Amino acid sequence: MDYYTKREKRRKMTSYIADSAVFIMGNCNVDSSLLITVPSVVDELKSRDAVLRFDLAKEGGLRVEWPEPEMVKEVREKAEQTRDSEELSKTDLEILAKALEHRETAVLLTDDYAVQNVAVQLGIQVKPIAQKKIKDVLIWQKQCIGCKKTFEKGDECPICGSPLKKKRKKRLKSKSHQES
Repeated sequence: MDYYTKREKRRKMTSYIADSAVFIMGNCNVDSSLLITVPSVVDELKSRDAVLRFDLAKEGGLRVEWPEPEMVKEVREKAEQTRDSEELSKTDLEILAKALEHRETAVLLTDDYAVQNVAVQLGIQVKPIAQKKIKDVLIWQKQCIGCKKTFEKGDECPICGSPLKKKRKKRLKSKSHQES
């Protein structure tokens, strides 16, 4: 098989985009050569076991790739629409962007509900590691615990100064229940 045939075959195979939970939990039964992650995931691995799992996966073919900046921008815009942006870390945005790059063949491995919420809205297949998968996409808003006024974002009410609490604005039926 020549280089181009191998490359084309690999391009059509399912890629599993690994969130840090894959290495922290350690119960992901996916061939390491099909795993892709981003460099910032390494910074989230605190335990020796998680680092060891990451190193073993890397030896087995795990690819560590930077996400394309345009994809990060698209993810950030979608997260603003779902109001999940305040919940997402830099790593979450990068993992979502990498999954978006491989959207046609990717399955995102994550337990993070905010990440799943944005992923489903972007048309990315999701498979949880240890938690249940989200059933519906949620759109969030913030509500003042004092005056009960609602806002799109923030931590403090601009009217009365009380803290804002996250509250579901609406529920949308999930676009994608593939890979349960």
